[in-house]
Amino acid sequence: MTSDPNEESQRRRRAMTIGAVVAVALAVVIVVAVAVILTGNAANRDASAPGVTSVPQPTRTPDASGGPSTPAPTSCGTATVTVSTTEQLEAALSEATAGASIRLMPGRYDGEFTATGQGTSERPIALCGPREAILDGGGISAGYVLHLDAAAHWVVAGFSVQNGQKGVMADATTATVIRDLHVSQIGDEGIHLRNFSTDNTVSGNTIRETGLRKPKFGEGIYVGTAESNWCDVSGCQPDASDRNTIEGNDIAGTTSESIDVKEGTSGGVVRGNTFDGSAIVGADSWVDVKGNDWLIEGNTGTNSPMDGFQTHEILDGWGTDNVFRANTATVNGPGFGFSLTPARDNVVECTNKASGAAEGTTNVECVRT
Repeated sequence: MTSDPNEESQRRRRAMTIGAVVAVALAVVIVVAVAVILTGNAANRDASAPGVTSVPQPTRTPDASGGPSTPAPTSCGTATVTVSTTEQLEAALSEATAGASIRLMPGRYDGEFTATGQGTSERPIALCGPREAILDGGGISAGYVLHLDAAAHWVVAGFSVQNGQKGVMADATTATVIRDLHVSQIGDEGIHLRNFSTDNTVSGNTIRETGLRKPKFGEGIYVGTAESNWCDVSGCQPDASDRNTIEGNDIAGTTSESIDVKEGTSGGVVRGNTFDGSAIVGADSWVDVKGNDWLIEGNTGTNSPMDGFQTHEILDGWGTDNVFRANTATVNGPGFGFSLTPARDNVVECTNKASGAAEGTTNVECVRT
């Protein structure tokens, strides 16, 4: 049987059309595959080639409202050792490792005590006891009653600290909680965080009778180091004792500021503390902030010799970007509730209240939020 020429022609055209479609499809697949390979190679070259820096992953940068970037431990845990004498306490502190919990029995522990152990966030080291457990330094002329020296992840809670030149001193200490202590009868400052002590919390402490040796040095809580002492304490560098939280402390009977925040410190929080400045003779405010990016919030003060809250610029670039929010200042004195010297980029929000301040609430215009 002879085929129809027209039908054969149509078959050839259909075959050519199908072939063309297949060829196009194969071309598309090849192009996509090549593009994927090239992209992967480019990415590999970017990641490994000398001189090429990959974009760093974002890290949490604490600000004035965030507090510590590393969560500090909070619990005393179950006691792993119980002590009742000075010798037992000294031994327990020297042997403390991650997970240890030292429990103080009521009584007096005479001496100067040092803690250097390294806990972890999962296994902190604790030193805890009741108010009736008293660490006594033996005199106000020299020494630290309790020295946290390059310690990390500690909980220090509950007991009393008295009768030393300085009460609790923290040097190069990180992610540690100092809480619910009763600190009194101190020659200089009650609690001091310095020498790059970072991400710590000082909360719920009662501080009384500081400055018995030299009233000018009688701060309740002191953060950082004055620029004049940087070469003695922090290697001639700013003492970046950063991101510390000072919260819920009851401070009275201090001869200098209730809280003194030094130049070189940044990113901390002063929140919910109570001050009585009736005994202040070596300063002129409850709170003096010379660092940067601090949040001062929800504090209550009474009786100051001059101002309630202050900022100062000790060095160019310091004493700025601090925020005062929802504080209550019953000054009963000749100054301001909030005095910024100079104003720089500090902020006094209109949520603050002041009374008994002869100069008024603040020397700058408040900011509404």
